[in-house]
Amino acid sequence: MKKILEDIKTNTYERFYLFYGEEKYMISQMKNQLKKALVSEDDTMNYSYFEGKKADSVEIAELAKTLPFFSDHRFIILDETGLGKKSDDSFIEALKEASDTSVLLFIEDSVDKRSKIYKFLSKEGHVVCFESAGDKELSRWLMSLLKKEGKQMSSSTMRSFLYRCGSDMYTLKNELEKLISYVGERKEITIHDLEQLTSSQTTNQIFVMLEAIARKQREKVLTLYYDLIELRESPFGILALLVRQCNQLLQVKDLDRLGKNNGMIAKQMKVPVFVAGKLKDQAKLFSMETLRNMLELCTKTDEAIKTGKISDRVGVELLLIEFSQK
Repeated sequence: MKKILEDIKTNTYERFYLFYGEEKYMISQMKNQLKKALVSEDDTMNYSYFEGKKADSVEIAELAKTLPFFSDHRFIILDETGLGKKSDDSFIEALKEASDTSVLLFIEDSVDKRSKIYKFLSKEGHVVCFESAGDKELSRWLMSLLKKEGKQMSSSTMRSFLYRCGSDMYTLKNELEKLISYVGERKEITIHDLEQLTSSQTTNQIFVMLEAIARKQREKVLTLYYDLIELRESPFGILALLVRQCNQLLQVKDLDRLGKNNGMIAKQMKVPVFVAGKLKDQAKLFSMETLRNMLELCTKTDEAIKTGKISDRVGVELLLIEFSQK
């Protein structure tokens, strides 16, 4: 990301950028920063946006060759078109003729580093993988948002906030904005505020949902899901929490196998001791293989949603049905 910010600062750009990875919030932020720097808000002549698998590679290549109209740059976004994953030789050859004043941004959920297009974009442009941030990075980011609003939160409250709300940056930002509005003129956000407002119930219901999945209680699983939707939780946020919970259960099983007690598990995973105990009990309901298979299905569902093959709400619902089938 530093390279992109430096490009914006110096107004010197690569012809090609490729963004990929799990952290969609940061991808969106960097995409918007590039757009703001390259074209004005009302410039429809020099900005083109292509989304999905039906994007016309010939049209894109022709646009890339075209000089900008009364502007320094032409900006073209290819959002989940698949052209950043796999492209034929003719498209790559056409890209070689792109104008130096054109900037093409490829956005994909994942890439094949062996593919010709990846090698081309790596050589001729700049590739960035946006991985999910860890708790330390998320804490720093959230603290910076709080500082802008003149608010603060203790480190223990921040840990609780992250545990309650997961690691999806869109969800975290929305929950933080609700908290800031809730406390009004008060500067300090407390544990009590979290208990009153944040989606701890979401985390708790995800925990209950996993137990119902283990016991193949499909009706209960779906009831919990519909309840979360009624609470205006996004299917993507629910999916992210499911992934987080499965990863935690895998980690607990591994630590338990190594003979770690609840206190040691809590310290290593940076969760309260009582949470470590609950995770340890729940982990006994699943095998390592089952949890890995569930994570793989979550990844496939995530991809199907992002490529437009299925809606987010239906995609997560079908995933839960598959998880809880007998």
